[in-house]
Amino acid sequence: MAKKSANPKGPKVLIFDIETAPMLNYCWGIWEQNVGLNQIRSDWYVLSWSAKWLHDAPNKVMYMDQRNEKNIEDDSKLLKGIWKLLDEADVVITQNGRSFDVKKLNARFILNGFQPPSSYKHIDTKLIAKKHFGFTSNKLEYMSEKLCKKYKKQKHSKFSGFEMSRECLAGNLKAWKEMEKYNKYDVLALEELYTKLIPWDNSVNFNLYHDDEENVCKCGSIQLIKNGFYYTNVGKYQRYRCKDCGSETRGRANLLSKEKKNALHSSTVR
Repeated sequence: MAKKSANPKGPKVLIFDIETAPMLNYCWGIWEQNVGLNQIRSDWYVLSWSAKWLHDAPNKVMYMDQRNEKNIEDDSKLLKGIWKLLDEADVVITQNGRSFDVKKLNARFILNGFQPPSSYKHIDTKLIAKKHFGFTSNKLEYMSEKLCKKYKKQKHSKFSGFEMSRECLAGNLKAWKEMEKYNKYDVLALEELYTKLIPWDNSVNFNLYHDDEENVCKCGSIQLIKNGFYYTNVGKYQRYRCKDCGSETRGRANLLSKEKKNALHSSTVR
């Protein structure tokens, strides 16, 4: 297991997305079917994944799929690739990953004998959207269309969602190429979407990952201007506004005098 260490340039932030194969089941109809375990002909598995490190160039998007595997249902090599990335990451960014991507990967990891990757913080853009906004839809397709200028979630061209998976399973190389483009663009759109949502999200304190005393915005910028103060029950901190993304952050030093801190502490323990 890779050992994470303090990084003077900040945390390693991984953006990723997975695609899974459909289950194949025996059934007697197409409406309101309850499929028993003994009706499962082929269980789901990971068909492909795409990932990139935050702020890396777009051509640095990583990708793996099952197109060249003799046994397409054996996703162990593919899992090893994404496991290594998760093991390196301090923070991961997903769209609906708390409900889908991470749980699905964890299921495949344990079924294939993997240990858990090193712990990481998880930012889910869908949850940011649900918490702070009342969008018509919290889907990546809608939010990237409305908020992103360069990268938007790709629409299916030659193959619909299910048809693309079906044709990939049948060995159609055109479908695999579309799958790769689709998966990569999901990651690029997700990265751009996250940069739009950054000012609204305080789930991860990125300053904790920097060794020096300099204040750094969650977007990685050091272009900060003073913007009043931030108060807690026992502290006063300099507050900053990022000139690049608009996020607020606070300094690390408690600006209260020792006497004031002692007085506040005494009043809170009575």
